[in-house]
Amino acid sequence: MAVHGASGTPSLDGQAANAPGLASTGLAIPQDAGAASSSIINSLIGDNPYFQAGFGLMGVGVGLTILRQGLVFGTTALRRRLLVSLEVNNKDRAYEWFLAWLAHNGQSAAPTSSRRTGSWLRSHQLSVETAVEQRSNGSSSVLFRLVAGPGTHWFKYGGAWMQMKRERETRSMQLMSGTPWETVTVTTLSRDRHLFSKLLAEARDLALRGQEGKLVIRTAWGIEWKPFGQPRRKRPLHSVVLDTGVSEKVERDVKAFLQRRQWYADRGIPYRRGYLLHGPPGSGKTSYIQALAGSLSYDICLLNLSERGLGDDKLNHLLSNAPERSFILIEDVDAAFNRRVQTSEDGYQSSVTFSGFLNALDGVASGEERIIFMTTNHFEKLDPALIRPGRVDLSVLVDNASPAQARTLFTRFYGGSESVQPELIERMGQQVEELTTKEMSSGREISMAALQGLFIRNNAQDAVNSLPELFVDRRT
Repeated sequence: MAVHGASGTPSLDGQAANAPGLASTGLAIPQDAGAASSSIINSLIGDNPYFQAGFGLMGVGVGLTILRQGLVFGTTALRRRLLVSLEVNNKDRAYEWFLAWLAHNGQSAAPTSSRRTGSWLRSHQLSVETAVEQRSNGSSSVLFRLVAGPGTHWFKYGGAWMQMKRERETRSMQLMSGTPWETVTVTTLSRDRHLFSKLLAEARDLALRGQEGKLVIRTAWGIEWKPFGQPRRKRPLHSVVLDTGVSEKVERDVKAFLQRRQWYADRGIPYRRGYLLHGPPGSGKTSYIQALAGSLSYDICLLNLSERGLGDDKLNHLLSNAPERSFILIEDVDAAFNRRVQTSEDGYQSSVTFSGFLNALDGVASGEERIIFMTTNHFEKLDPALIRPGRVDLSVLVDNASPAQARTLFTRFYGGSESVQPELIERMGQQVEELTTKEMSSGREISMAALQGLFIRNNAQDAVNSLPELFVDRRT
């Protein structure tokens, strides 16, 4: 049906039907318009020599690169929003705790009812840690523990999966210790970030349980304090027999110092304390310090002033950065500055100067919140500048065995034995005391170490009979 316009001229009904949107405007679309546009595109892409030369392909590559970067950016943004990571380096104490926790919880492949953590999965990347346990009787045992090595590991904790990456930087080493830098990165969902604190607390508690009831000995390793050997069983304080009132005097002074932190702060006094135990060899000075540290749940940092490579700056750093709740023990302080022996072409064993040692004890840069114990066999050789108050606040003589000490040590060694009656042990103890009194009046004495060695090797009666042979002339 033809549709006529106002002038009576017939319109293009075919084109109007194909383009109704343009029919009302009265515009006519030629039939070859689609063919013309197709010809233009074909000339730009198909017949264009520049496109064929590579410009078109480059544009496609740029577009794909932009798409790829967009995907990477989106993935990174999504990862940052959904995941959270915890990094622990091997300078932090939690590093060893965490690896020990992994080894402890990796004993079985599935969680048990008593273990809410689960265990890290079996891995092809393991490291071994060897521990040598030296027993008091001279025997030793070697223990091997497998821990997660450098690489990627997965484990489940608190119902959440976590990824653990252990990385080791072999191209750079720690300056003083020479060990490579290591980091552990634990990643999980952001909603489970609260599990990090629980995991670290559990690792800490596991490590502390391994040291519970034991004494940790640390030694200087460069400018750091490192545990020396395995933790040792604490020795009861009453097992170290000193003369009447000596043990109580030192213990009372240490406890009073620990309770007066605010008192020191209010008066502007540096919060530190120094003790000197002097006396002949074998009198029990070091043994008492170890027992006292164990009774107070303190550790011991053993410092050797004659150590090779130790200088004034390192000494000051070590004394100022001692671990919390620890005694710093310096043995035979009288022998540290008497003579210097060259051991090799590169110099002396130690370059610590006497003035540097004094400044480290109470100088401007010296640290606070510390307790230092020093021992010496020759009190008369010490410089008065070292034993003045502020550096040595309490000096105590730990002498050879007194009659009361000899009797007490004897009854503690042999008391409680089923083969010997208690009354007989008391009479023998009285004989030991009387014999010691007699020998001391003649200018002879015996050390506590000699008495202990005698009691270990012999029974009660043989010890009493052999005791007179161990007394020596008093030192002049």
